[in-house]
Amino acid sequence: MTLFGTDGIRGVANAELTPELALRIGRAAASLLDDDDHRPIVVGRDTRVSGPMLEAALIAGITSVGRDAISLGVVPTPAVACVTRAIGAAAGAVISASHNPIADNGIKFFGPDGFKLSDELEARIEALVDAPDLPRPTGTAVGVARVAQNLGRHYYRELYDGACDLRGLHVVVDAGFGAAYAIAPYALRKLGAEISEINCEPDGARINVACGATDLRGLQAAVRAKIEDGLGRVVGVAFDGDADRALFVDESGAIVTGDHVLYALGRSMLARGELAGGAIVATVMSNVGFERALRAHGIELIRAAVGDRYVLEAMRAGAYSLGGEQSGHVIDFRYNTTGDGLRTAITLLGIVAAEGATLHDLVADVVYVPQLLVNVRTPRRDIADRAPVREAIAAAQAALGERGRLLVRPSGTEPLIRVMAEGDDAKLIEQIVRSLAHLIEQEVERLVST
Repeated sequence: MTLFGTDGIRGVANAELTPELALRIGRAAASLLDDDDHRPIVVGRDTRVSGPMLEAALIAGITSVGRDAISLGVVPTPAVACVTRAIGAAAGAVISASHNPIADNGIKFFGPDGFKLSDELEARIEALVDAPDLPRPTGTAVGVARVAQNLGRHYYRELYDGACDLRGLHVVVDAGFGAAYAIAPYALRKLGAEISEINCEPDGARINVACGATDLRGLQAAVRAKIEDGLGRVVGVAFDGDADRALFVDESGAIVTGDHVLYALGRSMLARGELAGGAIVATVMSNVGFERALRAHGIELIRAAVGDRYVLEAMRAGAYSLGGEQSGHVIDFRYNTTGDGLRTAITLLGIVAAEGATLHDLVADVVYVPQLLVNVRTPRRDIADRAPVREAIAAAQAALGERGRLLVRPSGTEPLIRVMAEGDDAKLIEQIVRSLAHLIEQEVERLVST
């Protein structure tokens, strides 16, 4: 049985990711810990309606093998990593499906160091999920479940580290009805910014629906409305469901992607002597325009496979301090061990405020070449290995030559095949992506009909 993907376990809550499975996962994960280690496991979740159900089941599993559990309630994913490290917990667990649709949910774990578990540890958990002989203590040996008391202070301390002054900035915050709904407006106000809130309610029935980092149109409209009202220095920030990533809207209403953010942070860190290795780790999805802008400032781009776990692996292997994804995951080892949307927002807006610049000007050197991404929905992750698709990919790569890049890959979190191409010739990019996506759809239909 394969449970773990690139970002933990994902599935439709109560259908694929059932309470019974969550309980067994809790038992398996907690049983791997040292029997003589009495440290608790901390558990956090996003606002999804299925969250409390799965949280109760996961904690029941944890405590059933004799391990204590502490519920943090609704908190951003990076807060779980931070608190796990800060209190010396045995592990951290997050119940969230991040940017996925409402019906989905997920479970992912952090080790005591605040880093996501290795593939080896995840495989060991999978192997124990159906084990019949896991511990079943009784009496006072049963684990205790309790609600956290003021443990959020550790995450706030991280956010305020190197406290920047955001006075003079007006920030529109779109929490996407997710885990950042309260903490993001509060923390940014605490640092001096004037805040306008949209989608900042804990409504798990609307999480990620036409809002937040998955759909920036509402944030763009809100920023433009503030500009038309005569406000100066207005920017927007949008979080995904578990707030481990953030995207931005600048003073002109334009979208600022993870590539742009990494560029701004990287230049600032380079100037301060804090950019380890003079390089930034990103993924194969990052635009070549981003790579060109970095190269102009002597910063190397290290490309990893898609998924923040692979960015993390490359960062740790090369001792780099900054990495992330075009989608808005930014990992800054100065502050946290995982993607942290709110810390990213505070750091980026701090640069804007300190330099007296606009966000638009700060990232203007990143000029994207045409890039097109099309998703084909199918659970057949091996579709690209079929001869007609493989041959079409080879022909497309030959047509692009050195004028662009092509990437065809299965999503690590959803039943999708992603077809992406980029290059200086927009018409060629459009033709290649549409043609390949159509061919993959035909192959999927052919497989279904046979």
